[in-house]
Amino acid sequence: MPIVIVENDTSQWADQTGAVYHFPKRYVKWLAQGTEVIYYKGRLKDKAYASARLSNAPHYFATARIGKVHPDKKSKKGDLYAAIECFTPFEHPIPAKINDEYLETIPATRVKNYWRDGVRPISQADYDAILSHLELTLPPVFEVPEAAINHDPQAFESANEGSKSSYFGTKYERRRELRSMAIRFHGVECKACGFDFERAYGEHARGFIHVHHVVPLSTFDGEKAVDPKTDLVPLCANCHAVVHLKRDMTLTIDELKEMLRGHWVTAE
Repeated sequence: MPIVIVENDTSQWADQTGAVYHFPKRYVKWLAQGTEVIYYKGRLKDKAYASARLSNAPHYFATARIGKVHPDKKSKKGDLYAAIECFTPFEHPIPAKINDEYLETIPATRVKNYWRDGVRPISQADYDAILSHLELTLPPVFEVPEAAINHDPQAFESANEGSKSSYFGTKYERRRELRSMAIRFHGVECKACGFDFERAYGEHARGFIHVHHVVPLSTFDGEKAVDPKTDLVPLCANCHAVVHLKRDMTLTIDELKEMLRGHWVTAE
């Protein structure tokens, strides 16, 4: 389950934006390693901090993922630290409220005190709804040369015995456009392990990432519209290969994350 974590302009906690989140033990059940995160700031209360914010109003300003969690050895109350991975700040804020409606679903039992929590678990639907507003704020996508795309081993494909290998070529005619749209929405970090080719290899690998079809193309029965938000996801070469390692079983991204965390058990 994704979460929203609140960052205040002033705080007693030893938070480091995009690196470390310091929190009381009552939140530990929500902050498991691998949990997807959206960063949030409430309304500006001190004008001295205005220049360090994207907006004076309540807003979401970044995504990240929870890394390793460990105890705060100096705390007598059981406080903990969580490493923050894959921190991706937004270019523009996403308001907490759009068209007079909150993007988070507030439980009927929490109407009066919902916004007091520093950590708020949200549904996948709310997570996706918040990030859907990034579409108009993302920077232009760096175009990878055609040769690099053509040699991108996206021929990694799961298929049942006897499926038509020609499906890949015929169903992905608008490959560059779909790839760009998927990257514009999801970014270029691997959604499973967080690997970024440019960070690892520099300018030479800028913008390079595999784009994985959540539903294998070989299973399409005739033409099918592809939604870059929900049907495509960026994966590094290693993760993409493992997803399709067994041709009769395409792993889900959640299963892949569990494997990376060492907790995935193959179904018998």
